[in-house]
Amino acid sequence: MIQRQWWEARIRSLWAKRPIVWLSGVRRVGKTVLCKNLEGIRYFDCELPSIRREMEDPEAFLKAIGSGTLALDEIHRLADPALLLKIAADHFPELRIIAAGSSTLGASAKFKDTLAGRKLELRLTPLCENDTAFPGYGDRSRRFLNGGLPGFFLAEARDDREYSEWIEAFWARDILELFRLERRASFLKFAELLLAQSGGQFNATAFAASCGVSRTTIMNYLGILEATHLVHVVRPYHGGNAREITATPRVYGFDTGFIAWAQGLHEIPAKEKGFFWEHLVLNEMNAGLQDSAPFTWRDKEGHEVDFVWAPRGTAPSAIEVKWSADAFEPNGIRAFRALHPQGRNYVVAADLHRSYERQIGNLRVVFCPLDNLVAQLLL
Repeated sequence: MIQRQWWEARIRSLWAKRPIVWLSGVRRVGKTVLCKNLEGIRYFDCELPSIRREMEDPEAFLKAIGSGTLALDEIHRLADPALLLKIAADHFPELRIIAAGSSTLGASAKFKDTLAGRKLELRLTPLCENDTAFPGYGDRSRRFLNGGLPGFFLAEARDDREYSEWIEAFWARDILELFRLERRASFLKFAELLLAQSGGQFNATAFAASCGVSRTTIMNYLGILEATHLVHVVRPYHGGNAREITATPRVYGFDTGFIAWAQGLHEIPAKEKGFFWEHLVLNEMNAGLQDSAPFTWRDKEGHEVDFVWAPRGTAPSAIEVKWSADAFEPNGIRAFRALHPQGRNYVVAADLHRSYERQIGNLRVVFCPLDNLVAQLLL
């Protein structure tokens, strides 16, 4: 097993603040392996009937454990998982628990109790720059084509059937069980269209026509896909100026391998590497920044900034993504700064190995490699 040591350290740092870490992520992203690799962990797979019977009396189960670290995988399979976690947090202070489940963990009706003040959440993403222990991770074309789910990335040869089967399992085990949708064909068609058109501006009316459903249904589907992390909805940043476009988000697929599969690609053309690189940058921000989701920015004159990071109470950071640093031109950031003068400017490029600053006209711009982006944003 290949350890994801950066993620293990994140879990332990969260345990220092709260007794429960709520680990979510899409199917086969590596939650089970991560839980099993934690040093000193006692691991329980809640899919097993014998384990569920053992936990029917939560207090007795927890008394038998006593103290230490505990992994409860597939916890949504329990009849009342929130009760067990609440008892553990309130009455067993020497216990630290990682509760892992599908991407729909937080949406389940079994978690009506929010466990406020008792848990912190961590979303495990596809492979990021902190997962350099994976053999061959530095091969960008492989990461683009196979994607970042560990088993898919490590496969010697890409098999399209694996991606199709994953989508079918996503429908059967994540969507059908929780949301009880009836229109399988239209839902999966919409999901695959979003993957194929990843990074594009979202037009609900056009998708409704393509899928043969109403606009309201499409918006419901989008909410479900966002809640289950199959897509990331990157919303427009704006400060109330009439020149800014405020209504049209961009929707990104969760993983480059599934995007390549939906587009029918079996190799990554050179002209498309910048497109896939943009998705890798978004994945890195999702991994490192977690709850602080990035925005995008456009104005009515056609200027754009790829991503804007603006946690509440801070000046917005403007981030441009380039396959080559030499391809950067400052018009988008310049237009953004005319309306939002405070904040730092970044270019993250695939051909950079160190960070440096440049003065470009009236703009100060930090050029950085991907593995330094989150650290730069958190300065």
